[in-house]
Amino acid sequence: MAEVDPRYVEDASGYRGHADRVFVPASAEEAAEIVRGAVQDRTPVTVAGAGTGVTGGRVAHGGIVISMEKFRRMDIRVGEATAGAAIVLKDLQAAAAKSGQLYGPDPTEWTASVGGTIATNASGSRSFRYGATRAAVLALEVVMMDGSVRRFRRGDPVDFDVPAIPLPATTKNTAGYPLEPGMDWVDLFIGAEGTLGIVTETELRLLPSPADLFTGLVFFPDDTAAIAAVDEWRPAFGLRMLEYFDSNSLALLRSRIPEIPGAARAAILFEREIERAQDLEAEEWLDRLSKARALGDDSWFALSDADRERFRRFRHTLPEMVNETVRRNGFTKLGSDYAVPVSRNLEMLECYRTVLDREFPGQYVIFGHIGDAHVHANILPATQAQFDRGMDVMAELARKAVGLGGTVSAEHGLGKKKRHLLPLQYSPESIEAMKAVKRRLDPLWLLGRGTLFSYGGS
Repeated sequence: MAEVDPRYVEDASGYRGHADRVFVPASAEEAAEIVRGAVQDRTPVTVAGAGTGVTGGRVAHGGIVISMEKFRRMDIRVGEATAGAAIVLKDLQAAAAKSGQLYGPDPTEWTASVGGTIATNASGSRSFRYGATRAAVLALEVVMMDGSVRRFRRGDPVDFDVPAIPLPATTKNTAGYPLEPGMDWVDLFIGAEGTLGIVTETELRLLPSPADLFTGLVFFPDDTAAIAAVDEWRPAFGLRMLEYFDSNSLALLRSRIPEIPGAARAAILFEREIERAQDLEAEEWLDRLSKARALGDDSWFALSDADRERFRRFRHTLPEMVNETVRRNGFTKLGSDYAVPVSRNLEMLECYRTVLDREFPGQYVIFGHIGDAHVHANILPATQAQFDRGMDVMAELARKAVGLGGTVSAEHGLGKKKRHLLPLQYSPESIEAMKAVKRRLDPLWLLGRGTLFSYGGS
């Protein structure tokens, strides 16, 4: 048997697996036929999207891989779009923009596939205003493990009893199944990480593009001033993005973006939808910057689409550099995806700094969606001992986030690499309720085996 192409059994974190064979169907019926054969032969099935995930959900541990790469139908209409699972976000956004519309979710990795973002209920910087993927999905076409192809619209209720489980008081959550009585099928599949069905196509809500945007990358002399500014700016009308970069993040970025001010020890990237002239908006923000003790003269403001693209690259370059650094050192990524209630944001940040300064001084970065109290702490280990210690530290930080009412996964899912965190957030009874749903839709436990739960549900 020919060796499986490595690109089908690896994700962006460097996590690797293995498979016996890869199938590349071109229709839902073809995918359903493959599923029927797998069920008959008791063969595990793993769904592969674009490979941009970082938790191993699309990485098979044996069995077959079903690649969604041929599901590329896209149709843009007023207020909605039809998109195949393989459509990448940058193509969807570009097509929507041509019609004067936008797709609200804005995950950092624009080469992620639509199907992958549905699997993890992905969010991103604009989720501060528009919500995560869940808020934008109108309908799903799904290949079920009984070999049928079904189409579910928003509001179609799950046709079996679903218990309520306690959910975190955060603006984002994608840890496990968000079970509640009366929930619809669409919500059940979103964020299920490819363990309940195979999403082949979706209908998505599009929004009118804003009249204009005012975007700024604001630098601060210290972290205290930056965090105070976030709390002050969060309620601003029309704000759709509040992103944070700590001192270590700026130090790492300076190797590629040397124009970052030398005095900057923290930064906030904001974006606001506006209706009026930008000169008035700029005057208002200059006053805000002065009150916030920002490095106003050294901060950057977008005056054009090209400037905004420059800021987007700034934001997206950091996680790319983190991934490159850990893989160059020979390790997989050690990063948090925890979120807490907005009221506990400062407390969680202080915990990150205290623990990471103690354990990994100068070998970590903290950045991300601070508007949602959802920042990413990434450790950059250089030795096996540091990596092993980093695993323990990440679990310690996860327990802290849960203790503050938070979640162990806000946007990336748990996959295989982080499934050990699920019991930190949910009771055995809640996890058993999730497993019962899994068994009902996938009785042989073939789909996404090893993601979220160990094989057999343990």
